[in-house]
Amino acid sequence: MRRPQAAVSLGRLQTGVSSIFKTFIGYLVLNVGVFLMLQLVMSYSAFDDHVGFLREKQAYLHLPVWKAAFYVHVFTSILTLTAGFTQFSSDMLVRHRRLHRILGRIYAFNILFINFPAGLVMAVYANGHLPSKAAFLLLDSLWFWFTLKAVLEARRGKIQQHRDDMLRSYALTLSALTLRTWKIILTNGTSLPPDTIYMMDAWLGFLPNWLCAEWLIAQRKRHSSATKKHTDDHLQGHSNDGKTKDECRYAGRPGPAANLLSDGEMH
Repeated sequence: MRRPQAAVSLGRLQTGVSSIFKTFIGYLVLNVGVFLMLQLVMSYSAFDDHVGFLREKQAYLHLPVWKAAFYVHVFTSILTLTAGFTQFSSDMLVRHRRLHRILGRIYAFNILFINFPAGLVMAVYANGHLPSKAAFLLLDSLWFWFTLKAVLEARRGKIQQHRDDMLRSYALTLSALTLRTWKIILTNGTSLPPDTIYMMDAWLGFLPNWLCAEWLIAQRKRHSSATKKHTDDHLQGHSNDGKTKDECRYAGRPGPAANLLSDGEMH
């Protein structure tokens, strides 16, 4: 039985409103994050050794490799955040595929060849002793691995796996914001020693992000599995009414244009 036209229209309206709301919230969060990161970048643009985080790293300022890694990481962070966020825009994927791919390549290149080496240097010299160093080394390695996997999967045409690993990669990219957020919370909400706060912040800055990404991926897989089971049951019912399963599948298969929209690549 077909659903009434009014019910179908209402369902489409609700889906559209939900999509617009999620997009708005996403862009709002990104804009706030980029604004805060821009403030941070501007504070370091004078190359003053006694500003912000550098006040805590006086023991390493004489090391050219550490100082170079620090400024590279700071000045490329906004590009990574914004370029990565565009990869989750369905509108850009469909209407501006070339731009989508260019920004995706910028995002991947920035992580694999610029921020991964810089992150390794900073992790080795991290405050908070061995627990902090281990956290940042793990973060940097996972960031590299998930981004590399996403690139390779896109090249092989494994689009869903590509999307999942892009989600994991960007969740770790957002640690640029969550690390600073947790530091503010721990510094102002506790009386713990600075080294202890730094160790906790190092792990809290990325582990919840990663776990959230894994939860979203698991939810998507469960939904996909439930939808497939429902479709198979529906087809089986038609088969029992005199149609073969293959005939039912062919009858319900979307045309090429629909496939293009639903299976668009994310490069």
